[in-house]
Amino acid sequence: MTRPLTIAATLALAALSYAVVAQDAQDASPAAEAAPAAAAAAPAALTGDADTGRQLTYTCIGCHGVEGYRNIYPHYHVPLIGGQSAVYLNNALQEYRKGTRKHPTMQAQAQSFSDQDIADIAAFLSGLQK
Repeated sequence: MTRPLTIAATLALAALSYAVVAQDAQDASPAAEAAPAAAAAAPAALTGDADTGRQLTYTCIGCHGVEGYRNIYPHYHVPLIGGQSAVYLNNALQEYRKGTRKHPTMQAQAQSFSDQDIADIAAFLSGLQK
């Protein structure tokens, strides 16, 4: 007598599981995912504020603002970045922040910046004379 009850309970659980899986599949349909994915794929372009960027670049000028400056170790030339393209500066800082562009000091600096900070820095530095 307990056997038919066990079978009935198993069937009920199976039917309930099927209903939950079907609901999860419906919630994860491409139409449900399309709207958030589209919103994430096309973030609004940030407009940089040069005045704010000026305040954020005090540490940058220490290395990048001295013509002919060279580090003692490792040996490499530190480029002047004033007057560089805003797009280039933005991309470079984003890459340093993500770690896809390698330089320990720049990676540490860039990780402290938000997307808006990077846009502001690029706006200020791109407006300087070369």
